[in-house]
Amino acid sequence: MIADIRVQEAPFDPGAELLALEALGGGAVASFTGIVRGGDGLEALVLEHHPTMTMKAIRVICETAAARWPLLGIVAIHRVGPLSVGERIVLVAAASPHRAAALEATAFLIDWLKTRAPFWKQERFADGRTSWVEARAEDDAAAARWD
Repeated sequence: MIADIRVQEAPFDPGAELLALEALGGGAVASFTGIVRGGDGLEALVLEHHPTMTMKAIRVICETAAARWPLLGIVAIHRVGPLSVGERIVLVAAASPHRAAALEATAFLIDWLKTRAPFWKQERFADGRTSWVEARAEDDAAAARWD
C-alpha cells in the first residue's frame, strides 16, 4: 500500500493526485477536498502545527485506514500557513479494488484527520478580529463512529 502524506504551505492539484491513485490499477478512487469557507467577514484562516507531531499523527491515521480496508493507496495532504477563503486546505483520497472500501476509508481519513491531527486554526476577519477555532462536538461524534 502506498501512502503519500504531506503537510505543506503550497497549493495542491486534486486532479493530479487522483490520477496518481488511479494509476495504481484499482477499481475505485474516492476523495474529499476541504475548502476554506467564508462568511461573517472571514478573510483568512491561519494554520499552525508542530511538524513532527503532525506527521506522526497523520501517519498513524493512514496506517489505521490501511489496516481496516483493502487499500492500494492513500493521499493525505494538509496545508498550513495563511489561507484565503476559497482556497483548498485538505485532500484525503483512497484507492481500492472496491468502491465501498474507498468511500469508507476516505470518510474515516477526514473524520480522524479533523479531530486527531494537531493543527491550530486561527480565523482572521475583515474588521481585524481574530479567534482560535475550537473543537466541535459534531466533528468528535463523526470521528467516534470509527472507534
